[in-house]
Amino acid sequence: MAKVVLARIDDRLIHGQVMTAWLQYVGANHIVIIDDETASDDFVKSIIQMSVPREIRLDIYHCKEAAAEIQKMSDHENLLLLAKNPESFLFLIETGLPLKKVIIGGMGANPERTKLYKNISASDIERAMLKKIMAHGVEVVIHIIPDQKAVGVEEYLK
Repeated sequence: MAKVVLARIDDRLIHGQVMTAWLQYVGANHIVIIDDETASDDFVKSIIQMSVPREIRLDIYHCKEAAAEIQKMSDHENLLLLAKNPESFLFLIETGLPLKKVIIGGMGANPERTKLYKNISASDIERAMLKKIMAHGVEVVIHIIPDQKAVGVEEYLK
């Protein structure tokens, strides 16, 4: 199975921080987006594909197919997993994909969300999902860019 070098929650998916900072920092050669809405939209998929360097492989999966597809990937793949919300990673973990760490990089404000930490917001449901992810022994931290210090999320979920 491929090596997961980064599992990141970011509701913007692909953008400057991911492409210029994280991709190089973790040495990923393959980006996997796990998001039902994105996987169902051919136009959005084509825009995302254009934003990824040619030497980086990109796959976009529906949540229900992602774990099986990732487990079939070559050992030579260094994966950067991206999802818009904690639900996708909780599903992957509960369907058998081993993850050691999930970082929160971007969860913007919306009517269902309240402030979790600085500019990171989460709904009550998302907070419960983050707790469930941690209950599986997965470390969850807020880590916007590699240059900044990671912040454990546990104390903000109380």
